[in-house]
Amino acid sequence: MRETLSLCLYLMRLRVRTRLEFRASLIISWIAQAFGYIGVFASIWIILTRFETLGGWTWPQMALLLGFHTLGYALGACFTLVQLRRMEEIVLGGEFDTLLVRPINPWAYLVFSGFNIEYGGHVLLGIGIIAWSLPQLSIDWNMATFTLIVGGLISSALITASMLTMIGACALLLGRARYLFGIFFDFWELSRYPASIFAPIFQMALLTVIPLGYMAYVPVSVLLGRPVAYLGSLAPFATLAAGPLSVLAAIAFWRFCLSRYQGRGG
Repeated sequence: MRETLSLCLYLMRLRVRTRLEFRASLIISWIAQAFGYIGVFASIWIILTRFETLGGWTWPQMALLLGFHTLGYALGACFTLVQLRRMEEIVLGGEFDTLLVRPINPWAYLVFSGFNIEYGGHVLLGIGIIAWSLPQLSIDWNMATFTLIVGGLISSALITASMLTMIGACALLLGRARYLFGIFFDFWELSRYPASIFAPIFQMALLTVIPLGYMAYVPVSVLLGRPVAYLGSLAPFATLAAGPLSVLAAIAFWRFCLSRYQGRGG
Protein backbone atom coordinates (compact mmCIF):
# COMPACT_ATOMS: atom_id res chain seq x y z
CA MET A 1 0.00 0.00 0.00
CA ARG A 2 2.79 2.41 0.94
CA GLU A 3 4.68 1.61 -2.26
CA THR A 4 1.54 2.16 -4.36
CA LEU A 5 0.90 5.53 -2.73
CA SER A 6 4.50 6.58 -3.30
CA LEU A 7 4.23 5.59 -6.95
CA CYS A 8 0.98 7.53 -7.38
CA LEU A 9 2.54 10.65 -5.87
CA TYR A 10 5.58 10.23 -8.11
CA LEU A 11 3.32 10.02 -11.18
CA MET A 12 1.59 13.22 -10.07
CA ARG A 13 4.88 15.06 -9.57
CA LEU A 14 6.09 13.88 -12.96
CA ARG A 15 2.92 15.11 -14.63
CA VAL A 16 3.10 18.50 -12.90
CA ARG A 17 6.77 18.99 -13.77
CA THR A 18 6.05 18.12 -17.40
CA ARG A 19 3.18 20.60 -17.59
CA LEU A 20 5.20 23.35 -15.93
CA GLU A 21 7.68 23.21 -18.79
CA PHE A 22 5.19 25.41 -20.66
CA ARG A 23 4.21 27.93 -17.99
CA ALA A 24 3.01 30.65 -20.34
CA SER A 25 0.64 28.24 -22.10
CA LEU A 26 -0.62 27.00 -18.73
CA ILE A 27 -1.35 30.50 -17.43
CA ILE A 28 -3.14 31.43 -20.65
CA SER A 29 -5.25 28.29 -20.28
CA TRP A 30 -6.15 29.22 -16.71
CA ILE A 31 -7.19 32.72 -17.77
CA ALA A 32 -9.22 31.45 -20.72
CA GLN A 33 -11.10 28.95 -18.58
CA ALA A 34 -11.77 31.54 -15.88
CA PHE A 35 -13.15 34.01 -18.42
CA GLY A 36 -15.43 31.33 -19.83
CA TYR A 37 -16.98 30.81 -16.41
CA ILE A 38 -17.09 34.53 -15.67
CA GLY A 39 -19.24 35.00 -18.77
CA VAL A 40 -21.78 32.46 -17.49
CA PHE A 41 -21.75 33.94 -13.99
CA ALA A 42 -22.18 37.44 -15.40
CA SER A 43 -25.35 36.36 -17.21
CA ILE A 44 -26.74 35.04 -13.92
CA TRP A 45 -25.76 38.29 -12.18
CA ILE A 46 -27.59 40.30 -14.87
CA ILE A 47 -30.74 38.25 -14.31
CA LEU A 48 -30.53 38.78 -10.55
CA THR A 49 -29.95 42.52 -10.86
CA ARG A 50 -33.10 42.70 -12.98
CA PHE A 51 -35.35 40.42 -10.89
CA GLU A 52 -33.48 40.71 -7.53
CA THR A 53 -33.83 37.01 -6.67
CA LEU A 54 -33.82 33.64 -8.39
CA GLY A 55 -36.13 31.26 -6.60
CA GLY A 56 -35.64 33.36 -3.45
CA TRP A 57 -31.83 33.38 -3.77
CA THR A 58 -30.05 36.75 -3.82
CA TRP A 59 -26.84 37.41 -5.76
CA PRO A 60 -24.44 36.89 -2.79
CA GLN A 61 -26.17 33.59 -2.05
CA MET A 62 -25.99 32.56 -5.70
CA ALA A 63 -22.35 33.61 -5.82
CA LEU A 64 -21.56 31.27 -2.92
CA LEU A 65 -23.45 28.49 -4.69
CA LEU A 66 -21.51 29.07 -7.92
CA GLY A 67 -18.18 29.26 -6.10
CA PHE A 68 -18.88 26.03 -4.24
CA HIS A 69 -19.97 24.31 -7.43
CA THR A 70 -16.93 25.45 -9.41
CA LEU A 71 -14.33 24.66 -6.75
CA GLY A 72 -15.77 21.26 -5.84
CA TYR A 73 -15.97 20.26 -9.48
CA ALA A 74 -12.40 21.37 -10.21
CA LEU A 75 -10.96 19.41 -7.27
CA GLY A 76 -12.59 16.22 -8.54
CA ALA A 77 -12.22 16.74 -12.28
CA CYS A 78 -8.47 17.44 -12.15
CA PHE A 79 -8.01 13.75 -11.33
CA THR A 80 -10.67 12.19 -13.52
CA LEU A 81 -12.23 14.13 -16.42
CA VAL A 82 -9.51 14.24 -19.08
CA GLN A 83 -8.17 10.84 -18.03
CA LEU A 84 -11.46 8.92 -18.05
CA ARG A 85 -12.94 10.77 -21.01
CA ARG A 86 -10.27 8.91 -23.01
CA MET A 87 -11.49 5.50 -21.84
CA GLU A 88 -13.28 4.86 -25.12
CA GLU A 89 -10.06 5.37 -27.11
CA ILE A 90 -8.00 3.48 -24.52
CA VAL A 91 -10.30 0.44 -24.66
CA LEU A 92 -10.88 0.34 -28.41
CA GLY A 93 -7.20 0.96 -29.11
CA GLY A 94 -6.08 -1.88 -26.87
CA GLU A 95 -4.14 0.41 -24.52
CA PHE A 96 -6.21 -0.65 -21.52
CA ASP A 97 -5.03 -4.23 -21.96
CA THR A 98 -1.45 -3.08 -21.33
CA LEU A 99 -2.53 -1.37 -18.11
CA LEU A 100 -3.83 -4.66 -16.73
CA VAL A 101 -0.36 -6.19 -16.67
CA ARG A 102 1.30 -3.27 -14.90
CA PRO A 103 2.04 -3.54 -11.15
CA ILE A 104 -0.49 -0.85 -10.24
CA ASN A 105 -4.25 -0.54 -10.22
CA PRO A 106 -5.28 0.62 -13.75
CA TRP A 107 -7.65 3.28 -12.38
CA ALA A 108 -4.95 4.67 -10.08
CA TYR A 109 -2.45 4.77 -12.93
CA LEU A 110 -4.90 6.59 -15.20
CA VAL A 111 -5.95 9.27 -12.75
CA PHE A 112 -2.59 10.02 -11.14
CA SER A 113 -0.46 9.86 -14.27
CA GLY A 114 -2.89 12.25 -15.96
CA PHE A 115 -3.30 14.69 -13.04
CA ASN A 116 -4.47 17.90 -14.71
CA ILE A 117 -3.21 21.19 -13.25
CA GLU A 118 -5.03 23.13 -15.96
CA TYR A 119 -7.93 23.38 -13.52
CA GLY A 120 -5.99 26.06 -11.68
CA GLY A 121 -8.23 28.73 -13.21
CA HIS A 122 -11.31 26.97 -11.87
CA VAL A 123 -9.78 26.66 -8.42
CA LEU A 124 -8.75 30.32 -8.21
CA LEU A 125 -12.12 31.49 -9.50
CA GLY A 126 -14.04 29.27 -7.09
CA ILE A 127 -11.97 30.38 -4.10
CA GLY A 128 -12.29 34.03 -5.13
CA ILE A 129 -16.08 33.92 -5.44
CA ILE A 130 -16.44 32.09 -2.12
CA ALA A 131 -14.12 34.58 -0.40
CA TRP A 132 -16.14 37.51 -1.78
CA SER A 133 -19.57 36.10 -0.98
CA LEU A 134 -19.06 34.84 2.58
CA PRO A 135 -18.64 38.32 4.18
CA GLN A 136 -21.83 39.44 2.40
CA LEU A 137 -23.90 36.78 4.14
CA SER A 138 -25.11 36.32 7.69
CA ILE A 139 -23.50 33.01 8.59
CA ASP A 140 -23.02 31.80 12.15
CA TRP A 141 -19.32 30.93 12.26
CA ASN A 142 -18.37 28.00 14.46
CA MET A 143 -16.61 24.65 14.17
CA ALA A 144 -19.69 23.04 12.65
CA THR A 145 -19.76 25.71 9.94
CA PHE A 146 -16.08 25.23 9.15
CA THR A 147 -16.55 21.45 9.04
CA LEU A 148 -19.50 21.81 6.69
CA ILE A 149 -17.56 24.04 4.27
CA VAL A 150 -14.45 21.87 4.15
CA GLY A 151 -16.35 18.58 4.28
CA GLY A 152 -18.85 19.81 1.71
CA LEU A 153 -16.10 20.75 -0.75
CA ILE A 154 -14.38 17.39 -0.28
CA SER A 155 -17.72 15.62 -0.74
CA SER A 156 -18.38 17.66 -3.88
CA ALA A 157 -14.99 16.66 -5.31
CA LEU A 158 -15.64 13.00 -4.49
CA ILE A 159 -19.04 13.09 -6.17
CA THR A 160 -17.51 14.56 -9.32
CA ALA A 161 -14.69 12.01 -9.41
CA SER A 162 -17.06 9.12 -8.67
CA MET A 163 -19.57 9.97 -11.37
CA LEU A 164 -16.86 10.52 -13.99
CA THR A 165 -15.30 7.20 -12.97
CA MET A 166 -18.59 5.35 -13.41
CA ILE A 167 -19.14 6.95 -16.82
CA GLY A 168 -15.62 6.03 -17.91
CA ALA A 169 -16.11 2.47 -16.64
CA CYS A 170 -19.02 2.04 -19.04
CA ALA A 171 -16.46 1.86 -21.86
CA LEU A 172 -15.24 -1.44 -20.41
CA LEU A 173 -18.68 -2.93 -21.09
CA LEU A 174 -19.98 -0.94 -24.03
CA GLY A 175 -16.81 0.08 -25.82
CA ARG A 176 -18.43 3.51 -26.21
CA ALA A 177 -18.84 6.02 -23.40
CA ARG A 178 -17.96 9.51 -24.65
CA TYR A 179 -21.59 10.41 -25.34
CA LEU A 180 -22.40 9.78 -21.66
CA PHE A 181 -20.12 12.65 -20.65
CA GLY A 182 -22.31 15.02 -22.66
CA ILE A 183 -25.37 13.83 -20.74
CA PHE A 184 -23.49 14.24 -17.46
CA PHE A 185 -22.58 17.84 -18.23
CA ASP A 186 -26.15 18.68 -19.19
CA PHE A 187 -27.21 17.79 -15.65
CA TRP A 188 -24.04 19.31 -14.20
CA GLU A 189 -24.85 22.71 -15.70
CA LEU A 190 -28.35 22.59 -14.19
CA SER A 191 -26.90 21.71 -10.78
CA ARG A 192 -25.23 25.13 -10.53
CA TYR A 193 -28.71 26.58 -9.90
CA PRO A 194 -30.81 26.09 -6.76
CA ALA A 195 -32.62 22.76 -7.09
CA SER A 196 -35.69 24.36 -5.54
CA ILE A 197 -36.47 26.18 -8.80
CA PHE A 198 -37.03 22.87 -10.61
CA ALA A 199 -39.98 20.49 -10.61
CA PRO A 200 -40.22 18.14 -7.60
CA ILE A 201 -39.33 15.06 -9.65
CA PHE A 202 -36.12 16.71 -10.87
CA GLN A 203 -35.27 17.84 -7.35
CA MET A 204 -35.61 14.25 -6.20
CA ALA A 205 -33.38 13.06 -9.04
CA LEU A 206 -30.62 15.51 -8.05
CA LEU A 207 -30.68 14.10 -4.52
CA THR A 208 -30.82 10.40 -5.42
CA VAL A 209 -29.91 8.79 -8.75
CA ILE A 210 -28.01 11.87 -10.00
CA PRO A 211 -26.57 13.24 -6.73
CA LEU A 212 -25.27 16.48 -8.21
CA GLY A 213 -27.47 18.44 -5.82
CA TYR A 214 -24.94 17.65 -3.08
CA MET A 215 -22.15 19.40 -4.96
CA ALA A 216 -23.34 22.87 -3.97
CA TYR A 217 -27.09 23.26 -3.44
CA VAL A 218 -27.43 21.16 -0.28
CA PRO A 219 -24.27 22.36 1.57
CA VAL A 220 -24.86 26.01 0.69
CA SER A 221 -28.53 25.77 1.69
CA VAL A 222 -27.45 24.39 5.07
CA LEU A 223 -24.88 27.20 5.49
CA LEU A 224 -27.56 29.79 4.73
CA GLY A 225 -30.17 28.14 6.93
CA ARG A 226 -32.46 27.47 3.98
CA PRO A 227 -34.71 24.38 4.02
CA VAL A 228 -33.83 21.47 1.74
CA ALA A 229 -36.79 19.57 0.37
CA TYR A 230 -36.91 15.82 1.16
CA LEU A 231 -33.90 16.02 3.50
CA GLY A 232 -34.99 18.41 6.24
CA SER A 233 -32.78 18.14 9.34
CA LEU A 234 -30.73 15.37 7.69
CA ALA A 235 -29.27 17.80 5.13
CA PRO A 236 -25.98 18.49 7.02
CA PHE A 237 -25.30 14.78 7.46
CA ALA A 238 -26.30 14.01 3.88
CA THR A 239 -23.85 16.66 2.66
CA LEU A 240 -20.90 14.97 4.35
CA ALA A 241 -22.01 11.43 3.56
CA ALA A 242 -22.85 11.91 -0.13
CA GLY A 243 -19.21 11.99 -1.27
CA PRO A 244 -18.00 8.86 0.53
CA LEU A 245 -21.14 6.94 -0.47
CA SER A 246 -20.63 7.91 -4.11
CA VAL A 247 -17.03 6.65 -3.87
CA LEU A 248 -18.24 3.26 -2.62
CA ALA A 249 -20.73 3.11 -5.48
CA ALA A 250 -18.01 4.02 -8.01
CA ILE A 251 -15.63 1.36 -6.63
CA ALA A 252 -18.32 -1.30 -6.88
CA PHE A 253 -19.30 -0.27 -10.40
CA TRP A 254 -15.69 -0.07 -11.63
CA ARG A 255 -14.99 -3.57 -10.29
CA PHE A 256 -18.20 -4.87 -11.83
CA CYS A 257 -17.28 -3.50 -15.26
CA LEU A 258 -13.66 -4.64 -14.95
CA SER A 259 -14.71 -8.20 -14.06
CA ARG A 260 -16.73 -8.35 -17.29
CA TYR A 261 -14.13 -6.73 -19.52
CA GLN A 262 -13.49 -8.99 -22.51
CA GLY A 263 -10.38 -7.39 -23.94
CA ARG A 264 -10.01 -5.07 -26.90
CA GLY A 265 -13.37 -3.84 -28.11
CA GLY A 266 -15.11 -4.26 -24.72
